[in-house]
Amino acid sequence: MFSKVLVANRGEIAVRIIRSLRELGIKSVAIYSTADRESLHVQLADEAVCVGTARAQDSYLNAKNILEAALGTGAQAIHPGFGFLSENAEFATMCEECGITFIGPQASVIDLMGNKEHAREQMKKSGVPVIPGSDDYITDVNEAVEVANKIGYPILLKAAAGGGGKGIRRINDSHQMRQIFSEAQNEARFSFNDDRMYLEKIMENVKHIEVQVFRDNFGNAVFFPERDCSIQRNRQKVIEESPCVLVNEQERKELGQIAMRAINSINYHNTGTIEFLMDKDHHFYFMEMNTRIQVEHTVTEMVTGIDLVKAQVIVAANNPLPFTQQDIQVRGHAIECRINAEDPRQNFMPITGTINYLYLPVGNLGMRIDTAIYPGSKITPYYDSMIAKVIALGHNRQEAVEKIKRLLNEMVITGVTTNQNFHLAILNNPKFLAGTASTTFLEDSFLPQWKKGLTA
Repeated sequence: MFSKVLVANRGEIAVRIIRSLRELGIKSVAIYSTADRESLHVQLADEAVCVGTARAQDSYLNAKNILEAALGTGAQAIHPGFGFLSENAEFATMCEECGITFIGPQASVIDLMGNKEHAREQMKKSGVPVIPGSDDYITDVNEAVEVANKIGYPILLKAAAGGGGKGIRRINDSHQMRQIFSEAQNEARFSFNDDRMYLEKIMENVKHIEVQVFRDNFGNAVFFPERDCSIQRNRQKVIEESPCVLVNEQERKELGQIAMRAINSINYHNTGTIEFLMDKDHHFYFMEMNTRIQVEHTVTEMVTGIDLVKAQVIVAANNPLPFTQQDIQVRGHAIECRINAEDPRQNFMPITGTINYLYLPVGNLGMRIDTAIYPGSKITPYYDSMIAKVIALGHNRQEAVEKIKRLLNEMVITGVTTNQNFHLAILNNPKFLAGTASTTFLEDSFLPQWKKGLTA
C-alpha cells in the first residue's frame, strides 16, 4: 500500500479524497494555486505545495509543476479526482515515466475512450449497443434514404469533416431527406472540401442512465446500480439519483453485463463510468465513457455502502478488488443535488464572494454534505461554481426526496447566491416526482414555467 499520495485537485473532491486517505492511514499532499492558499483541502492535508497562480492553466493543469510537487514530497501516487488532468492521457503517461502511480486507468485506455468515434467503434466491436447510425460514409441521396429508413427517423445528417455546425441537418422523413441532402452536402464540400456525410439517429424522450464499473489488475470486474442523471441544463447534470425508478432488476443485470463486456474488452483498470441513453422501450445505447471518478459517485456510495475512493487507492496499489459482485446490493434510494454559487434568476450567472455564514444541517440517518466551504472562505471566479453536494439516502425514493428537501430547507449559506431554491422547485415538480423526466425536461418544460413564475 502507498504511504503518501498527492491529490491533484481542489475543492470538495480534494477534501473527500484526503479524508479517505487518512482513514486508510495514508499521508496526503495537497496542491493549491495562489487563490486557494486558505482552502480547506490545504488545511486538511498533511503537506501542501503551491503549484502556480490562480489560473487553472498555471496551477491545476500544470502537469510539470504537479509532478515536481509529487517527486519533491516523496508521493508514490497521484489521485486526479475529476476535471483538470483526470482524463489526460499525456499526464498519466508522465506519471508512469516518473515512477508515480496514476490512480486511474492506463494512459492508452484514457486516450481510446476519450476519442468519441474511436470509443464508439470499440464498443461496437465489443457487442455494446451504440446509438444507431450509418456504418460508413454516404455520398448519395438514395443511399441516405435507404439507410435512414432502416435506422428510423428523425435523423441527424452530418458532414464527415464537420465542425462549427456546418453540414448538419435534422431530417424528419424521406421526402425531407431528398430535399435537404444535396444542400447539406454542398455546404460540407464548400466548407471542408469533403462531401462525405453520415447519419445518426436522433434519440428523443430519453433518459441519461450511467453505470459505475470497477476492474482490478487481475481481471476481477464489478458493476454498480445504475444512476439516473436525466435532470440536466446545457448538458450539465443538476440532480442525480440511484437507482433509476424505471429500470427493473432484470434490466439492471442486463445493463451491468453490457458494461462488463465493455470494460473487459479494453482491459480496463480502476473505476470509471459508462454513460447510456435509454429510450422509451428501455433499450440502452452507449454514449461515452468517463475514465475517472465522477461528481455523482456519492449516490452510488450511499446506496451500496462502498467507499469508491478507498477502492480506487487499494486497486491502484495492485491489490485485488476488496468486494465482489455479490457484495453490491441496492440498499434504498439516494439523491444528490449540486449546489452552485450562481444566480438562477440571472441566467445562472456564476457568483463570487466570501462565505459570511454557513449552517450545514446534521443529524438523522442517511444524509451527507460534501463541501470545502467554511465561514470566511472565498468563492473566486477562476474555477467551477459548484460549492457543495447535498446527498440523501432513503428506504425508497419518496423518503429520499423528503430528506433532501429538508436538508436544502435547513442549509444556510450567506455571502453568495446559490441555487438551493431552484433545486427545491425541481424536487416539488410532479414530473420529477414521477421519475419520468427525460434529458430535455429541465430546459424544455420546467425552466419556461419556472421563469414565468419569477415575473408573475
